[in-house]
Amino acid sequence: MAERVGFLSTTGARLAGLIDQPAGLVRGWGVFSHGFTLGKDSPAASRICKQLAADGVGMLRFDNLGLGDSEGDWGDGSFSHKVADTVRAAEFMNGSGREVRLLVGHSFGGAAVIAAAHQIDSVRAVSSLCAPYEPKHVEHNYDALVERILADGEAPFLVGGKALTLRRHFLEDVRAADLHEQIRSLKRALLVLHSPTDNTVGIMNASQIFRAARHPRSFVSLEGADHLLTGRDQARRAARIISAWVDPYLPPS
Repeated sequence: MAERVGFLSTTGARLAGLIDQPAGLVRGWGVFSHGFTLGKDSPAASRICKQLAADGVGMLRFDNLGLGDSEGDWGDGSFSHKVADTVRAAEFMNGSGREVRLLVGHSFGGAAVIAAAHQIDSVRAVSSLCAPYEPKHVEHNYDALVERILADGEAPFLVGGKALTLRRHFLEDVRAADLHEQIRSLKRALLVLHSPTDNTVGIMNASQIFRAARHPRSFVSLEGADHLLTGRDQARRAARIISAWVDPYLPPS
């Protein structure tokens, strides 16, 4: 069962979210951050959060600025906004009495949850799935537009038939993001999940994240999975791994 919720972005726009609630015993609560332009209803977000909820870990997944059911203009956002709004999501959950102990992020969202964890005192564990070691890796999605954006300040960006706007501040922000320092100084348990057959964000990124992290850290290979975890069993398997791993970091039952 999912509860529809909303909370304010750091830009002032209202963000739409779903809380996948445990049907039985509640083991804990978490927040999920989706990939670059994917949204809360993408296969990875939906299937992972539903499986975690089935395992007793309720999850809030939400659409970032200007995506899905959320208000605002996607072009006004940035990696820094994504991090800040992940913090806002956790604050919303904590304020409703559902203390967030777990952050899970897929792809670009995997980088965001590592950065956001530093700002959420209640979080004890972070899991990244198919995440880039450097947020600027996302630039491969729009590398043909970079010169135009730098010259004109913005350019239209077509994603799945939808026209978004990429602005210069996004390029500058993502290039300035230093995830290495965020990983190195992370004082939370970290689980890195990645597929050796990920042709979008290569598995070397997982190696770099893992080497930069301090203990407790863990790595699990998602053999046979693609970057978007489009296979139903791929996402559910990842969720079951997270569910088992996170148990020591959830409140005592």
